[in-house]
Amino acid sequence: MKKILLALATVTASAATLAQTAAPAATAPAAEPDYTLAFNAGLISEYRYRGITQTRFKPAVQGGIDFTHKSGLYIGTWASSIKWIKDAGGGADVEVDVYGGYKNTFAEGFGYDVGVLRYQYPGSRLPVSPNTTEVYGALTYSVATLKYSHSTTNLFGFADSKNSGYLDLSATFDIGNGFSLVPHIGHQRVNNNSAFSYTDYSLTLGKDFGNGLSATLTAVGTDAEKSLYRTPNNKFSGRNGLVAGVKYTF
Repeated sequence: MKKILLALATVTASAATLAQTAAPAATAPAAEPDYTLAFNAGLISEYRYRGITQTRFKPAVQGGIDFTHKSGLYIGTWASSIKWIKDAGGGADVEVDVYGGYKNTFAEGFGYDVGVLRYQYPGSRLPVSPNTTEVYGALTYSVATLKYSHSTTNLFGFADSKNSGYLDLSATFDIGNGFSLVPHIGHQRVNNNSAFSYTDYSLTLGKDFGNGLSATLTAVGTDAEKSLYRTPNNKFSGRNGLVAGVKYTF
């Protein structure tokens, strides 16, 4: 009996030791990095901004850099080829944006984003500078975002247009398999130039292919005054259209 009990004790101890040895050590969660640095490059069938074509309905090359700190602070720059400055008699063929701000959450499902954005058009040489500075604030709840942008300079070359504003509402719906649907509506108020104020609208279907590659297809249009928003070949620059794009983020 003593031999049997000793054998059982030995087997039990060995099993316990084996179990302890075989159990994998708990993996500590990866520490959140202090900051991230991301680059993006893209090609789009035409560059629309707030519903108005910036490239005379022609393709554009675009790219940017974003630095984001875990505190919520961020800065970045983005650039695109354009045609509208030359169409207006100036010399710039590129738009360069520089921005910075702070975003965070403050309640369940709520987030906010505040910042400043500078639109720069090197070598523009227009009578009224198109270079524009806006401050903005956005409030997000669940899938919806309401944002207001306020110009602290003249707006995109409109004379005496300081304190213009743009209010927009959008939502992002995940419809599965990497697809998303983003409806949007916005209103551009051009201060002291009310005839140029208008509403724009769009619906974007997005596809995330993974590994940084994504694509979009956007139906876009405006109710801008057709006689005021014209291209050099006399086409309405806010007309309804489809815009396709592809972007790679790395």
